[in-house]
Amino acid sequence: MSDVLVLVDHLGGELHSSAGKLLAAAATIGTPVAVVVGKPGSAAALTAPLAEAGAAKVFVAESDDAETLLITPEVAALQAAAAAADDVVAILVPPTVDGREIAGRLAVRLESGVLTDAIALELVDGAVVATQSVLGDEYTMRYKVTRGIPVISVRANAIDGAAAPADGAVTTIDFSVDVATGTTVKAVHLEPTGDRPELGAAQKVVSGGRGVGSADKFSVVETLADKLGAAVGASRAAVDSGYYPPQFQVGQTGTAVSPQLYVALGISGAIQHRAGMQTSKTIVAVNKDPDAPIFEIADFGVVGDLFEVAPQLTESLPS
Repeated sequence: MSDVLVLVDHLGGELHSSAGKLLAAAATIGTPVAVVVGKPGSAAALTAPLAEAGAAKVFVAESDDAETLLITPEVAALQAAAAAADDVVAILVPPTVDGREIAGRLAVRLESGVLTDAIALELVDGAVVATQSVLGDEYTMRYKVTRGIPVISVRANAIDGAAAPADGAVTTIDFSVDVATGTTVKAVHLEPTGDRPELGAAQKVVSGGRGVGSADKFSVVETLADKLGAAVGASRAAVDSGYYPPQFQVGQTGTAVSPQLYVALGISGAIQHRAGMQTSKTIVAVNKDPDAPIFEIADFGVVGDLFEVAPQLTESLPS
């Protein structure tokens, strides 16, 4: 089978949850090959968990520049990995702001193209075909790159399953970065407080909308989320009203999520919001308005006051 390169997102010696998901996606179209970019010594703690997650090979690209330069080390390392690998059929990158920037730059270098926000991958006549949701997830389309190696970002949690554990044979690759044209940065990594999962990778999400009414009342959303072990999200209307911080916005202009469970409290279901959560496996909606668009896509809907329904739901859940 052809190799599928996967750019591994990691921090502090630990893999981001997206790494395992991307390796699983890679296994559907070829042989998963992990690419680890970091400062010298950073890959040592990652090779074993990568093999367990399904990486048949691990390309290690380490450099002092990887810690201080923005984007360019990953682009250079992936280009070198593509040259060193066997018959690369695709390159997968994390569904992040950095991942999309890396994808664009790499595609230019490889004279290929970018496929973004894929929710499924398949191999058709030797070419990778990606499925994407468009127009607020009302339609799906299948598309491919017509020349070169496609660079693909995959929506978080969109592709289920896991790759079988593999050997994870380590290969060190050399790459060079033009420091003169690179942007030097000092990275500040914000450590989340509490036990809530990261919004983009969470398996359960509870979101509140304008119907919550105020920032103080958003505690009803947080309480249910904590009982479920879920991440907290918010609609654009709630964020614009100042009810919740913008980094928790779910939707077309916020974070796209695809959890196993999505609970929408007081969210009408504007198309911009639906575009970022409609691929959730199970959707539960609570809204006073029986004609709210959110009910069109909900698996379970409750027409009622969220301040009565949500506390009852929270209380009924086991501790």
